[in-house]
Amino acid sequence: MATSWNDTVDELHRLLSAVTFTDRAGAVLDVEAGFARWTEEGMALRERRRTAFLIGNGASASMASHFAADLAKNAHVHTEVFTDLSLITAISNDMGYEHVYAEPLKRRACRGDMLIAISSSGRSPNILSAAAVARAAEMTVVTLSAMSPENPLRRQGDLNIHLACRTYGEAETAHAAVLHHWMDRMAVDAEA
Repeated sequence: MATSWNDTVDELHRLLSAVTFTDRAGAVLDVEAGFARWTEEGMALRERRRTAFLIGNGASASMASHFAADLAKNAHVHTEVFTDLSLITAISNDMGYEHVYAEPLKRRACRGDMLIAISSSGRSPNILSAAAVARAAEMTVVTLSAMSPENPLRRQGDLNIHLACRTYGEAETAHAAVLHHWMDRMAVDAEA
C-alpha cells in the first residue's frame, strides 16, 4: 500500500490528535490532563529517587532503551531496562519468553517505582505478565498501546495511552512522539 509522504504525515497527525488516555477504571481523561498526570507521577518518582522501568519487544524494546537513556540524562530520573542478552536468553530458555521482564522485575522493583510498558498490539504475553507483577508490587503502571482499543494491556495501567493505529510503523512512530512529548515535559521540569 503505497501512499504519498503528505498522506503519511496527514495520517500521523490524525492519529496523534486522537490519542486517548484512560485511568485504571477505564475513565477517559483529557489529553492534557493525561500528560499532566503522567508528568506529576514522573516528577514524584524523581523526587522519591525511585526507578522507571521501561519494557517493550522489537522496536518497542529499542524505544524503551532510547527513552530510558533520555530520561536519565535529561530528566534526571533513575531508569532501568532489561536488555542484557545473557539475562534475556537465560530467562527465555529456562522459564519461557513470557517471563523475560516479569522475573527481573520481581527482584528489582519496589513499591513506588514506575513501569512504562510499550506494546503496539497490547497483546504480548511478556508485557502483560510484567504489568501484573508491577501492579502486585504497587508500582505505577503506564501503558502505551495501539491497534485494537480492546487490547488487554489498555486495561492494565494506572494510566493507559492508546493510539488507533493500523500498522506497526504508525504505532511505533506515534509512541515515540508521545514518549518524546512526556520526556520533554520532564526535562523542562528538571531544569527548573
